[in-house]
Amino acid sequence: MKIDLKTTASSGSSTSVFETGSLSVSSIHVDTSNIASPPKPLLIMSPTDEGTYPVLLFLHGFELRNIFYTQILRHISSYGFIVVAPQLYGLIPPSGIEEIRSAAAVTNWLSSGLQSMLPEKVKPDLQKLALAGHSRGGKAAFALALGYAETSLKFSALVGLDPVGGKGKCCQTDPKILTFLPHSFNLTIPVCVIGTGLGGEQRNCITCPCAPDGVNHVEFYSESKPPCYHFVTSDYGHMDMLDDNPPGFLGVISGYTCKNGNGPRDPMRKCVGGIFVAFLKAYLDGETADFKAIVNEPDLAPVKLDPVEFIES
Repeated sequence: MKIDLKTTASSGSSTSVFETGSLSVSSIHVDTSNIASPPKPLLIMSPTDEGTYPVLLFLHGFELRNIFYTQILRHISSYGFIVVAPQLYGLIPPSGIEEIRSAAAVTNWLSSGLQSMLPEKVKPDLQKLALAGHSRGGKAAFALALGYAETSLKFSALVGLDPVGGKGKCCQTDPKILTFLPHSFNLTIPVCVIGTGLGGEQRNCITCPCAPDGVNHVEFYSESKPPCYHFVTSDYGHMDMLDDNPPGFLGVISGYTCKNGNGPRDPMRKCVGGIFVAFLKAYLDGETADFKAIVNEPDLAPVKLDPVEFIES
């Protein structure tokens, strides 16, 4: 599918995707207590209105919890998407390969298990399955899409939310998927990379950047093949799309490990959620107007987007 963005720029465009959608959303927590359960605990956000909806598999960031993303995942779901967010590990992260295999296992479970977890008269359309992840989970999402673990389902779109490939060019986490060659990812699906302007900066003299230069969103976009898109929330940091005051010890330290923006997080969540929605609507449902509007007029977003780049197929 081609969205011909270069010929559609116009002034006076508008979009509502940065505000909550019209659909009611149910938050569903699924554990692994019986034989029919998923291989990992899940947070599912699902519309409650009768219908068949595309599915988004969302992978959390390093040492984070799926529940830390409740607000942004609810935003996405309110536009008619079933969002499945596994908790891939507990306190101790596994190897990168094991993390990707766990994500693949959840993907393979969707065909047999997801329907029974959803509200009555809600059905998943697994022919329209998208994949996304934040931070290390963003890298895991790219690795899964690249085939580092086998899945029984095919992905139709990929979103990297401030993805991170390691501590630096010489210190990639396994599997080392970055080649530092333009357009080298062997992907044939549309890719959207959302980066943060402050992710590559240190919070203080003690901490390291959470999204170091050379292995962050810039490189993931550079290595993506068309159609690919790159949005940078220039005034916000690596954790600024999380919920306000996420619970528990990990929730507390998540606010102190990375450089954050000075403003409230709500506009950032609305911006990121809106880009997710517009991109997924364009490539899963063929509804391109919102995505065209954002690309052509970035000032429509509730936070500054700079740069906004794309390469069409």
